[in-house]
Amino acid sequence: MAAPKGPNVNTLKEAEGLAQVLSEVLSSGDKQEAALLAEKLASLHVPVSVRICPEAYAKDTIQLKVGLEDAQTVNSAPITMSVTPGMTISALKNEVNTRFGFHPRLQTWVIGKRMAQDKETLCCHGVKQDGDQAFLYIRSAQAAQLTREQHKLDAENLRLEGIIETMDKHLEPRGAGPGRAREPVNPPLTAFPKPKGPPAPPPKPQLGWSCPVCTFVNKPTRPGCEMCGSERPANYQIPDLYQPDEEEVLRIKQEEFALMQYQQALEDQRQKNFQNLLQTDEHSLVPNDTELECPVCFTAILPGDGAILRECLHTFCRDCLKGTITNSMDAEVTCPFGDDTYSCDCKLQDREIRSVLSPEEYQKFLELRLSIAETRSENSFHCKTPNCQGWCIYEDEVNEFVCQLCNKTNCILCKAIHDGMNCKEYQDDLRIRAENDIAAKQTADMLNAMLTSGEAMHCPKCKIIVQKKDGCDWICCVMCKTEMCWVTRQARWGPQGRGDTSGGCRCRVNGPCHPNCQNCH
Repeated sequence: MAAPKGPNVNTLKEAEGLAQVLSEVLSSGDKQEAALLAEKLASLHVPVSVRICPEAYAKDTIQLKVGLEDAQTVNSAPITMSVTPGMTISALKNEVNTRFGFHPRLQTWVIGKRMAQDKETLCCHGVKQDGDQAFLYIRSAQAAQLTREQHKLDAENLRLEGIIETMDKHLEPRGAGPGRAREPVNPPLTAFPKPKGPPAPPPKPQLGWSCPVCTFVNKPTRPGCEMCGSERPANYQIPDLYQPDEEEVLRIKQEEFALMQYQQALEDQRQKNFQNLLQTDEHSLVPNDTELECPVCFTAILPGDGAILRECLHTFCRDCLKGTITNSMDAEVTCPFGDDTYSCDCKLQDREIRSVLSPEEYQKFLELRLSIAETRSENSFHCKTPNCQGWCIYEDEVNEFVCQLCNKTNCILCKAIHDGMNCKEYQDDLRIRAENDIAAKQTADMLNAMLTSGEAMHCPKCKIIVQKKDGCDWICCVMCKTEMCWVTRQARWGPQGRGDTSGGCRCRVNGPCHPNCQNCH
């Protein structure tokens, strides 16, 4: 049977890149990015190992008290070892093997009433300061299943590692050959000093920048390290007299061409997105392009059968969207999406509503929306022409409303249409006709009720009925232009008008005329 194949080269290369970026993201504390990278790495099904870098632990050396015991010893023998909190149990076993000759397989460490594993560090067992304690139990070779051949092999490997470390420390310098003698480390003393030769030439100035990570010297114009890819130091300045060689010129041209291609690709993507936006905007109702589930009726929506709202991008079937519109009791229709934690408050656009409803249903919807808006507006006035649907929202200084539907001029003060008559003439005529005309009597009763409830008052000069629509307590008669105070129900000034302090409430002459007066003139 053939052995199962492992991951291919491309998968391993991608996994290495993801693992490196994941370690950097974990170090920076970005939880969201780390979760995304971990999910991608898990999808590759590659064995992964995560460990903490030694730089994270304290560098200070501490004294660890160790109780040493074996099966033949009754009392433990105390020893003291110099360790660091980041040292692993495996490294601690090798240290004991070097100092005392106990093979790592014979060692069993117990720290804090728990058996320590080789990959664990002393820090995870609470060893952080001088005087912390640990227990080392030495097993027999038979119990540890350690043979002489295995012991010799491990000893040979350890000796080879020592030789390699020694060779690294005493390798010949670059340029030294077999025929060139090395100078002794400690040359013998001579009776006379050697004559000094000519001074050594100054070192050649370094042309380029040294990578802060791998120390490789890069060309001055290179933006990143050629070896490890690290960025060029921010404070490095390219020498003015530097002339790049042919290879560097070619690299710069390729980089400029790649940047131009990247910018062109971005521009092409922007144009494509813009065209897609224009095509989407041409549709009054944006259809769904994938199969979804309606969040209201939980039925499947086939591609093209649903509608995506422009404001919030929630998707519904057309029947549920139509039912939401027809059952809405507000002037604006709210998105029907909602769950246990969130309720959407975005509004449907008019063209979306018009696309879902038929022309007759849309006309009824407009009439209902106008009716709702009129009833909920504080300063709304409906046209007094019978069966006319016109209405308006008036401001404080406006006294007349010309209906755009019937072209009749409405008097907001009298709440009636009196063409050819001013307010005084209309109210006088109204009192005369109230004896025989039922409609006139109803209007007169309405004005009298407003007087009784305080919603209107008589002008102290011409005696017509006036009312305050909104704003402050200063009002002016539309007939005789007398200024009045709504709180005191009298004229502001004396018989001579504005500035005459011989009569009236004289508001703001010596302060407000009444504690409740809100005069702003």
